[in-house]
Amino acid sequence: FPEMVSNPKLALVQGTLNVVMKQNVTLSCLSEPGSPPVRYTLFKHNQQVSALNRSDLRPALFTLTISSASDVGEYKCKAEYNNSSGGKYSNSLNFTLLEPISKPVLSSPTSQAKKGQNVTLSCFSENGSLPITYLFFKGTQNISPQKTMQKRKAAVIFLFINSLSDFGTYKCKANNSFPNITKYSNAFNFTLAEERSHSQALIISLGLILLLLIIGFALAIPFFLIPLYKASE
Repeated sequence: FPEMVSNPKLALVQGTLNVVMKQNVTLSCLSEPGSPPVRYTLFKHNQQVSALNRSDLRPALFTLTISSASDVGEYKCKAEYNNSSGGKYSNSLNFTLLEPISKPVLSSPTSQAKKGQNVTLSCFSENGSLPITYLFFKGTQNISPQKTMQKRKAAVIFLFINSLSDFGTYKCKANNSFPNITKYSNAFNFTLAEERSHSQALIISLGLILLLLIIGFALAIPFFLIPLYKASE
């Protein structure tokens, strides 16, 4: 009677470990050395998926179709001689479902800026498989190195408003490992904050003083008129 099988090797022979919906993948399971016939069983999280008997020394091939999120996760295979107890388990392979990114949102704490001011821009895609790579643009020219975010948080850049040309249109784009998908954000513009001159401030101050004098005079009139009215009676 043959010796107990060795630990089989589980390998990916078609597809990738990062998968998209409706993708086909093929796994091979082989115990070497091993004497046929050998029964190979594929498991996903300790639940049997499929089983094959091999009467030769070729690997067992398992083809899977990723049709839902429940099809991803950890897979292992088991090799055992037919009509025998026990068996050996393989290494594990983990499949990750790739999700396309959502349209990123470009924003800033302030929409108005002055020349000589530091401002920030943040770009964030709420959905999509990590990591996500962001790139910032002004017009059609990129203005920063790529920022790859391993966690679900916004990419942020710092800008210095040096001249009127810095008040142009800004955008960002985002992409991840999902094939052939790149999303661009909304457009964002900084507007020039109005700077009041000293003369404007003086005019406003004098206007307020004049308004207060008029209100005070209007309130004081009854106190002068009432005594005069009583005296004339």
